Amino acid sequence: MADFDDWIVEQSAAELTEPFTFVVGIDRVLRLAPRRSEHVACAGGDMVLSADEISFMREAGRWAVSEVSNQSTGYCPDVSSWAEVARALDAVELGRPSGFTHEVVFRRCPDCQEHNIVREEDFVCVFCGSDLPAAWNVDPTA
Repeated sequence: MADFDDWIVEQSAAELTEPFTFVVGIDRVLRLAPRRSEHVACAGGDMVLSADEISFMREAGRWAVSEVSNQSTGYCPDVSSWAEVARALDAVELGRPSGFTHEVVFRRCPDCQEHNIVREEDFVCVFCGSDLPAAWNVDPTA
């Protein structure tokens, strides 16, 4: 919490109006960077448990998360990565929502290998028309 408190007071009023890039590293630590930062750079090139953008607000005299998503097209984290985000936010004692405020479903096409964002539960590859799997399959180590 002390690290977050030190970091947040260094942010300008203008920066606080925009979301920040975040990752939760394999070590389960929340890392933050300016919005225009790449997730891979924020993670130091390492694998992550989740990634995207996060916004903060003051609530009852303390900092809390107002918005958080998993829409990192670099890492394509599954919606189930919320558990890791929640754990990291709880570790720094930040108030938070009960889940991603904007959830994105990612799948890799088994035929053409392209990454897809699934919209309206239409599990069809936008690149080649193949069916996409129901389960998350964008693990870069696979």
